Amino acid sequence: MAPQRFHEQFEQIQRSMPDVPLAMGPDDSAEFIYEKGYVLVRDGEDAALVEDTVRAHFTADPDLVQDHVRRASPQTNRSGITRIQVGDPGEGDRGGDRPVAHALRALRETEGRAGRRLVSRNHLVSIAVNSCPGDEPVPVPQADGLNPAAAEGAYDADSAVGVLVVDTGLMHDFRSSPLLAHTDGDPQLKECDDQGVLQQYVGHGTFIAGLVAAVAPNTNVTVRNSLNDAGAILESEFGEKLFEAVDAGGWPDILSLSAGTSNGRTDGLLGIEAFMRELRDQRTLLVAAAGNNGSATPFWPAAYADLPDYQDAVLSVGALRGDGEFGACFSNHGAWVKAYAPGERLTSVLTGFDAPVPYIYQHSTYDACRYGFGYSCTCQSPRHTGVLSEDGGSSGTKPDQVMFEGFAHWSGTSFATPLVAGMIAAHMSAQQESDPRVARYKMLAANSGFAEVRGAHVPALRPPTWRPVAVMQPAPRS
Repeated sequence: MAPQRFHEQFEQIQRSMPDVPLAMGPDDSAEFIYEKGYVLVRDGEDAALVEDTVRAHFTADPDLVQDHVRRASPQTNRSGITRIQVGDPGEGDRGGDRPVAHALRALRETEGRAGRRLVSRNHLVSIAVNSCPGDEPVPVPQADGLNPAAAEGAYDADSAVGVLVVDTGLMHDFRSSPLLAHTDGDPQLKECDDQGVLQQYVGHGTFIAGLVAAVAPNTNVTVRNSLNDAGAILESEFGEKLFEAVDAGGWPDILSLSAGTSNGRTDGLLGIEAFMRELRDQRTLLVAAAGNNGSATPFWPAAYADLPDYQDAVLSVGALRGDGEFGACFSNHGAWVKAYAPGERLTSVLTGFDAPVPYIYQHSTYDACRYGFGYSCTCQSPRHTGVLSEDGGSSGTKPDQVMFEGFAHWSGTSFATPLVAGMIAAHMSAQQESDPRVARYKMLAANSGFAEVRGAHVPALRPPTWRPVAVMQPAPRS
């Protein structure tokens, strides 16, 4: 993924979180985004050891300043982690953070002796860390129908499968959509800014709820608005938000999550360690998106599916391209991705149906996918110039303004994930299976579908009511 495109997404997220200085790492390689000036540690003895070690290291180096080294958050909390300030977050640029890098180096020998990680950057967990392709939602006439179409089946309140979606919240008029009759949760906090510009990833949670409901009608879907800052949250807050989500309604049968981050490691995220341990001891199945980086680097929390202690509790999902036969160009891949489902140009509910809703786009978008496929990518700033603006916009309005009548196309591993969550829920209802983890294994064992991803044959889960869409052949790359 080109660093330039990562930089543009960085700018979008930084605008949505102006009070949190962010940097890219490691060494400006555009692998992840993290908070400047702070590190994460487990609270208790680890925190004291890290604080003392970093302060001693900074004191011994004349080029470093130890005056900023201090505890920056409560020493105890349910997530079991605390932030330690190691530098001035206002210093330097987005290309990196020297105090954080030195703090990590200061603990290398200690971590080696302990045989475990003691300190971490405070990563940004996001719906689309590099925003590519993660295309903008494109309006779809209601007459075109959903894809996947709504499956036949009755809703039964006593046997309905509980699906929790941790995402951006629900649009204000979602209840006017018949598909979402058994959906509830938190509202999107702010849909548009003062100029009427659609906020980034608004409608994402509603769209996902629609996909679950279409594939599995016998579900109670709850959407939490935990990811309201352009679909992003700091790792230090992520664990608490996950605990809050399950505390609000109890541990669900299935937790669908379309956010994550890479961190350059193979042992998970420090900030959600406590949540993952508790998840392991529950019956809930976490279905998590593998991410849109086009990379084999582990993306967390989806990559927990490859760790022995969590294989039963987590299913990682990559995306297939529009024809369902090959991996989508953007999808992360590798042995840690355990299943793939369609993830290009799916059609679901974006708004309700009370009246057509105009939205103005001002996000960064390419004229066409850089891989040559038939949709526009959010890769280029400053304004939307893709299919929504061609010929004055799809509704004949001025460029950058589009009209939604309820449905939209959207692409990403974000949407392959709820398809799989829905298929597992549908299997539970059809087979009267009460354990979602058992249902996952039984469904995969019965599945005869495969696809090709980067030369590897992988399990492909295609909902019965999903329809393949035409795939444009990639343009020759110069």
